[in-house]
Amino acid sequence: MASSVDHKQIYGAGTTAAPPPTPSSQTSHLSTSAAADALSRLLHRLPPNLSLPTRRSPSVRSPPTISFSETSNPSLLDRLLSASSELGFFQLTDHQISSRLALSAESESAALFGLPMETKESLFPKNWPLGFKGDGDEDSDGSGNGDSFSFCLDSTPCSSDSAEISLHSLQEFVRAMEKLGLKIVEFLSRAIGFENPIGEDRTRFRSLIWISEGSRRAEPAVAGGFYPYIVGLQYQSRNQKCSLLGDSSWVTAAAAADSVMVSIGDIAQVWSNGKLKKVRGRPVAVAADPNGGGISISLLITLPAESEVRPLITPPARSDRRDEAAEEEEEEVKMAFKSFWLEEYAWRVHHDRCFLLKDPLDRYRI
Repeated sequence: MASSVDHKQIYGAGTTAAPPPTPSSQTSHLSTSAAADALSRLLHRLPPNLSLPTRRSPSVRSPPTISFSETSNPSLLDRLLSASSELGFFQLTDHQISSRLALSAESESAALFGLPMETKESLFPKNWPLGFKGDGDEDSDGSGNGDSFSFCLDSTPCSSDSAEISLHSLQEFVRAMEKLGLKIVEFLSRAIGFENPIGEDRTRFRSLIWISEGSRRAEPAVAGGFYPYIVGLQYQSRNQKCSLLGDSSWVTAAAAADSVMVSIGDIAQVWSNGKLKKVRGRPVAVAADPNGGGISISLLITLPAESEVRPLITPPARSDRRDEAAEEEEEEVKMAFKSFWLEEYAWRVHHDRCFLLKDPLDRYRI
């Protein structure tokens, strides 16, 4: 038993109070069962629609499947418009692109990655946005932290006279994808209600092909592989997941084998005056192998760099009649975007490190 001297040395001279009680010596004012009853009554008094926050896991969904045949799918235009305005992406079947041709094009593309670095750079020199890019390449995302190797090619110079590679199947595949992409633009224009501004005149549009390896991550850094476009197409030679960045969040889409994943781009969103949703950047295939691998070929239908991008759905001309119907018609269509030059916008987005965090079109919204 401690003496009074010991007690003073520990708690200070002149201290008469007893030492603080230990937790074991304290007595709870509520028993365990009483505390549980009180908590239960509190929870029952909470509103029924109140839920506690939960950790959100990445959403995985099957994109809408649309048969690309007007004869067997009389509601084709309606379905295209619905998927494009609600999600910004969908998958096509009955598109008449041969799976054998797609596999052959992938095989030729895979051989490109096996070429020596000097050969890649000589055959595919950098001429933004074209050229070969790889890990650690500052031009790939502005940070020197590229995610994978990739090639960006124009549709016309897909051929090469080099004896080291053959791209005949890739050329044929690109032509078939381009034809399909132009048809999608035509149908979407009809569905939205404006005249197709490009048609099949090669001077009015540009096609870019991105050939890349499957991403190791579910949310790839797509800024370095991004160029503004109208629609993007990606053939799915196997059941595969694609990562897409929509206007609100990342989505992982489980695409079916032999379908074509179609994404709506920012140019289409501006053309439609905001009626269509878009995918920010292009869909990126997620490799099934955790170590990466697999070849992905994407085709982007875009515009020549010197093009002006502006809404093609505009408010009706002001009428002298001031009846209620005229006012409602003018109120229904408002300009959602200012016009801008594609080359300036594309260059800014390519070098914007905040691309994944902020919509680059925000600065042009009205």
